[in-house]
Amino acid sequence: MEQGLIHIYCGDGKGKTTCAFGLALRCAGCGYPVRIVQFLKGGETGEVCAIQQFPNVELLRAKQGTKFTFQMNGEERIQAAREHAALLDRAFEHVEHVRMLVLDEIMAACSMGMVDEDHLVDLLRHRPSGVEIVMTGRNPSDRLVEMADYVTEMQKVKHPYEQGVKARRGIER
Repeated sequence: MEQGLIHIYCGDGKGKTTCAFGLALRCAGCGYPVRIVQFLKGGETGEVCAIQQFPNVELLRAKQGTKFTFQMNGEERIQAAREHAALLDRAFEHVEHVRMLVLDEIMAACSMGMVDEDHLVDLLRHRPSGVEIVMTGRNPSDRLVEMADYVTEMQKVKHPYEQGVKARRGIER
C-alpha cells in the first residue's frame, strides 16, 4: 500500500469538514475502507447522512450532549474529556484496516482540553504507514502543522451568519 500522508484543513472559514468528507468520499468511492471520527459535534448534517450510505465508511461520533464546552461546569468538562479521550483511542483501534482516518474537529478538541495533543501526536507517529490521516479544525498547533504533509487554510472573507442568516439544511449543515 502507498505511504499515508497527513492533511490538515484549518482556518476560520467555512468548508473544513466538507473538504474532509469530500476526500473521504473519494477514498470510499474507490472501494477503500474509511473511518470518520467527529469530535465536539452532534446532530445530523447532509454530509453525515450521505456518507453513511457507503458500507465501507465507519462513522464514530462523540456522545451527544446539550451543552457547548464553554457552558459546562468542571465535572461535566472532566466527563466530556474522558469521553473524547476514549473516542480518540477508538479512532486508532485496528486502524491498519482502513485506508483513511478523518479526525473532524480534532484541533478544537485539543485546544479545549478534550483531547491530549501529546497522545494524538504519539498515535500519529505510530500509525501504520498506509493510513492517510485527515484532521480538521481551527488553530492547529505548530507541532501538528510541522507533522502534516498538506495544510490548507480556509479563510473567511464574508459569511451570511454575520447578517443573521442561520445555517441552512443542505448548504451549511
